[in-house]
Amino acid sequence: MNPAVRLLAARSLRTHRRAWAAVFAAVAVTSALLGVLALALGSTALGHARVERYAGAAVVVSGDHEVTWTTKPWGSEPRTTTAGLTERVRIPEAAVAVVRAVPGVRAAVPDHTFVVREPGTGPEGAPRTRTGRSWAAAALAPYALTEGRAPRADDEAVAGAGLGLGTGDRTAGYRIVGVAAGPAAVYVTEAEARKRAGRPGEVDAVGVVAGPGVPADTLHARVRAALDSAGLKDTASGRPLRALTGDGRGEAEHLGAQPARWELLELLGAVSGAVVLVSVLVLASLVAQALQQRAAERELLLAVGATPRQVRAAAGREVVRVAGAAALLGALGAVPAFLALWTALRDRPGAAAEGLVLAVPVWLFAAPLVTALLVTGLARLVVALGTGRPDRAPAGPGRARRVAGLALLVLGVASAGTATLQGGEAAGMAAGAATVTLVSGCALLGPWIAGAAMRVLDRPFRLLGGAPGRLAAAGAAARSRRLGAALTPVVLVTAFALVQLTGGATMERAATAQARAATTANLAVSGTTAEEVRRRPGVTAATDVLRSTVVLARDEAGTPRLDRLPVLGVDPDGLEGVLDPGVVDGDLAGLAGPGSVAVAADRADSLDARPGSTVRLRLGDGVEKDLRVVAVYERSLALGEFLFPKAGLAPHMTDPYPARVLARTAAGPERAVVPEQVVRPGAASNGVVAAGVVGAIGALTVLSVLSSLALIGAGRRGELRLLRQVGASAGQLRRMLGLEAGFLIAVGLLLGLVVAALPLTALSWAHTGGLPYLPPVQAALIAGTVAVTVAAGVFGSHRPG
Repeated sequence: MNPAVRLLAARSLRTHRRAWAAVFAAVAVTSALLGVLALALGSTALGHARVERYAGAAVVVSGDHEVTWTTKPWGSEPRTTTAGLTERVRIPEAAVAVVRAVPGVRAAVPDHTFVVREPGTGPEGAPRTRTGRSWAAAALAPYALTEGRAPRADDEAVAGAGLGLGTGDRTAGYRIVGVAAGPAAVYVTEAEARKRAGRPGEVDAVGVVAGPGVPADTLHARVRAALDSAGLKDTASGRPLRALTGDGRGEAEHLGAQPARWELLELLGAVSGAVVLVSVLVLASLVAQALQQRAAERELLLAVGATPRQVRAAAGREVVRVAGAAALLGALGAVPAFLALWTALRDRPGAAAEGLVLAVPVWLFAAPLVTALLVTGLARLVVALGTGRPDRAPAGPGRARRVAGLALLVLGVASAGTATLQGGEAAGMAAGAATVTLVSGCALLGPWIAGAAMRVLDRPFRLLGGAPGRLAAAGAAARSRRLGAALTPVVLVTAFALVQLTGGATMERAATAQARAATTANLAVSGTTAEEVRRRPGVTAATDVLRSTVVLARDEAGTPRLDRLPVLGVDPDGLEGVLDPGVVDGDLAGLAGPGSVAVAADRADSLDARPGSTVRLRLGDGVEKDLRVVAVYERSLALGEFLFPKAGLAPHMTDPYPARVLARTAAGPERAVVPEQVVRPGAASNGVVAAGVVGAIGALTVLSVLSSLALIGAGRRGELRLLRQVGASAGQLRRMLGLEAGFLIAVGLLLGLVVAALPLTALSWAHTGGLPYLPPVQAALIAGTVAVTVAAGVFGSHRPG
C-alpha cells in the first residue's frame, strides 16, 4: 500500500478518536447481535428430536409425520414445501412380521403407547398424565429393571424411576411390581398395552434391534427394501412407511419437536431481516456522518497535493481498521451471549419444545467470524459510496435522494393500505413491508424533514427562547443535514419500539376480549368428559373441548405453503349457553353432520368459503379431507381457525381425551369461567428467543441514538468553542443544547409515531377490526427512554464550557 495512504489513515485515526469511538461501539454491538442470530439459526437448522426410548434400536419403522405439497407456478419449475404433523400416524401391525424376517434383525418390537391418568394429582386437581407402554418395548431404550420383576397380569406394572414409586405402590389402578431405569413412565404387559392403545391391528412404531456385527446403515437398507417390497402403508393416509436411523429416530418419539423447530426457524428468519435492516441503517448513517464531518479536511488534503484515489484509500483503510477491530470484538462477545440465550431456553421449564435438541457443534462457532466480515464489508461499502468523488465540493442532499425518499414513503403508505384489505399472514407481511419502507424513506428525507420542522418552530424558538433559541434556530437552519442525521435514529428507535410492543398488545387484548365474549359457561372441569359432567345435578349443557391442529395448503405468489393451524373439537349439541363463537353466517347445528366444519371469517374470506361450500384440510395425522362448511364465525383469535365436531376430530388425535369440559349449570353465576385462549402467540421457546433478540435490537437502536449524537458532538467542538469566544456563556449554550434536545425528542417521537401508526393501524384493522392498542405504562416507557437517551446523548457529547 502507498506509504502516503498509510500515513494519512494513521494520522486521521488518531485525530478523530472520539468520532470513531461512536462507530466502534455501534459496529461491535451490530456484529455481536448478528453473530448471535447466525449461531441461533445454525443451531436450530441442525436441531433434531431427542432419541430416548428408541436409543437401543438401530432402525425405527414408523408412519410419515410430514406432509408435502407441490405446485408448479406458470413458467417455472415445480416447488415443494413440507410441514410436520403433531398427531401420531400409526402403522399396520403386519409390519412387525415383515421386519422380523429381514436378515440381520435380532428383534422387532412393536410399540403401543397410551396415556395413563392419575386423578387429582396435577396442578389445581387436574389429572397427572404419564406415558404407558408395554414392558417389551422398554428394551428398545434399553431400560432395565433395578428392582422387582416384569409385569405378568393386566393390573401389574413396572414404574420408571422418574415416577418415584417403589414395588407395592399403586398408580392409576396398577400395582407396581418392579422399578426400571428411565423417565416417568408406566410399563404393562403387551396385551394390556394393546388394549389400552385402542387401535386393533395397529402399532405406533416398530423398534428394530440389530444382530451382532450388523451395521446400522446396512440394516436400514435391508429394512427399507423389505417395506417397499411388502407395499405397506400407514393406516391414516396411506403414505409409505418410514425407516428411521440415527438422529431421525427421535421423530417417532417427539412429534412436536420438528414442527417447533420449523416455527423457531421462521421466527429467527423474520427477526434476522429486521436486524439486518436496522444494522444497515445504523451503520450507514454513522459512517456517512463521520465522513461528512471531514469534508473540509478532504478538501485541504486535495489542495496540498493528495490525489482523490489516496483520499479514498486512506478513508477506506481507516474505516476498515476501526470496523474490523470492533466487528471482531463483537464476534467474540456473540459466543457467550448465544450460550446464555440457549441456556435460558434449555433450563426454563416449558420453554423448549419437548424433545427438541438444538445442536451446537464446535465448528458452528465460526459463524460470528463470517458475520464480522460482512459487517466490516458493509462499513467499507459505505466509505466507497460516501467518498466516490472526493475531488468534488461537498453538496447538500441531492434530488435523487429526495425522489427516492418520497418514493419509499409512497410505497410504505400503499403497503399499509394493502394490509387493511388482507388477512392473516398476508396482512402481517404487508404491514411489515410498510414499516421498512417508511423508516427507510424517513432516513433519506431526514434533512428536509428536520428543516421543515425547524421552520415551523423557528419563530417560537426565536421569540420564546431568547439568545439560546436564536442560536438553536440558526444552527438548525445552517446544518439541516446534521439535524436530519440526528433525527433518523430517534425515529428508528421510536418506530421500532412502538411496532414491537403495540402489535403484541393489540392482538393479546383482542384475543382476551374475544375469549371473554365466547366463553359463556359458568363451570370448567378438567380430567373428565362432557358425558360424565352431564350426569351431575343441575348441569343443563356441557361440551368437550379437544385441541388439535390441521394443515392448510395454499399458494402464495406462486410459492406453495403449508400452514399449521390450531383447531377445536366440540360437541355440537352442547354449545348453547357454553361457547359462543360469534356466528355471522350459517348455523353451528350443522356440525352434527358428518364431514362438517365451521370456519373463521377471515379464513373463510381467504378461501372464498361460505356455508355449503367445501374446504380441503389435512388433519393432525395427515389424513386429507374435503369438509363441508356449515357456519362462519368471527372470534378466531380466541377459538382458532376451524371448529370441528368432536366425532370428526377425535379419530385423528393421538390422545382424544378432552383438554377441558365447559358446562352450564342451572344454579350459579352467569359467568364464572376464566376465559382461555386457544390461539396464543407461539410456543414458549419462541417467546424466550423473541424477548432476547427484540431486547438486543432495542439496545442497538438506543445505542445508535447515543452514537449518532456523540459523533455529531465530536464534530461540533469547534463550533461551540467559537460561540464561547464570541461571547456566548456556558449557560446559554446549555440552554441552546436543551432546545435542540427537546426538538429531537418531540419531532422524533411524533415522526416515529406516524411511521409506526400506519402499518399498526392497517394490521390491527385487518386482524381485529379495531385500532391498535398500547398500554399507557409502555407508552410512557417508550417516551421516557427516548427522552433520556437523547438528553444523555446531547449533553454527554457536547461540551459547552
